[in-house]
Amino acid sequence: MGNKQILNNYGSFDVTFVKGQGSILTDVNGKKYVDFLAGIAVNCLGHNYKPLVKAVAKQAKKQIHICNYFTSDIGNEYAAKLLKATGFEGVFFGNSGAEANECAIKLARKYGWLNGGEKRRTIITLKKSFHGRPLTTLTATGQEKFHPECFGPYVEGFKYLEPNDWDGLKTAFDDTVAAVMFEPVQCEGGVLPLDKEWAKACAKAARDAGAIVICDEVQTGMGRCGSLLCSDLYGVEPEVVTLAKAIAGGIPMGACMWRGKGNVFTAGDHQSTFGGNPLACAGANVVLDELTKPGFMDAVNEKGNYIRETIKSWNLPCVVEVRGMGLVIGVQVKSNPLEYEKACLAKGLLFSTAGDDVLRFVPPLNISKKEIEAGLAILKEVLSA
Repeated sequence: MGNKQILNNYGSFDVTFVKGQGSILTDVNGKKYVDFLAGIAVNCLGHNYKPLVKAVAKQAKKQIHICNYFTSDIGNEYAAKLLKATGFEGVFFGNSGAEANECAIKLARKYGWLNGGEKRRTIITLKKSFHGRPLTTLTATGQEKFHPECFGPYVEGFKYLEPNDWDGLKTAFDDTVAAVMFEPVQCEGGVLPLDKEWAKACAKAARDAGAIVICDEVQTGMGRCGSLLCSDLYGVEPEVVTLAKAIAGGIPMGACMWRGKGNVFTAGDHQSTFGGNPLACAGANVVLDELTKPGFMDAVNEKGNYIRETIKSWNLPCVVEVRGMGLVIGVQVKSNPLEYEKACLAKGLLFSTAGDDVLRFVPPLNISKKEIEAGLAILKEVLSA
């Protein structure tokens, strides 16, 4: 399908896009699509968002990249703004969520080494989690389907805990555990929000055992769940948070932030050639400015609630459950979700699947009511059929 010269590791559909505006994409044949995917939660301000385009173009004329042996004015500005907005003390900029999570894992291992020596190496993650494709983050991912034998041997030092398992918390943590790492909402696992009380209890159990708490907010962060950080809604106050996807509105960027006991990195511990370059920071500045405007998160929650309640109101027999937070929405269906994805694509609606039986919607956070209605009309037609 598509360009045969590009390795189709993604199972890509035979659709080639040439432009976008707001939450509408246009393919090479002029056909328009309502975008409920946003590049998998990346294009948080939609396509061709003028302030973002202007800022990136302006920065490109000044400086696109510098070596991280030095700092840039725009990078310093963004770091200070991000840390102030989130309440963290330090940040490492990378290029992706996988890189941000790799940074967090290395930070946890160093924390364990400094606070327990060789025995404190274990990192606990959750079953049904997803933390990235490189070998270390792939091992951290608590789904067996991502651990085929052909990629082995896998990295040692990870254990998996069943999410929302109260009995499991009683024995999960001891003095060999350096950190617990979890997503507040398991988006790739099927849009599964953790129980808030369990998440707080998990964080407490980790700290009582001398470990730190890492929240993977690669997909849930940057306003996706109706708050700048989803972990703020859970009250777990993690020592480390990872971000990516939406952070720069479509320009590749990731971040690993730390505070308190998580502040153990020193020069040389972790590096990235392209991480946090001026072009990415210019885009990230615009995203953060927009997301922190008064009323923006209220609108995200209102739109998300509207979409969820509308789908529920259809009372369709193929729908098992509608769940999520903010503008990450999961619709669990009774049959193969890929068939619904293909049918909607043919009619002009983009979304993806998650887990084994879930349709996942992560539209731009500033999607309009008109665009929402257009997408829902297609969805209802397909689900009803």
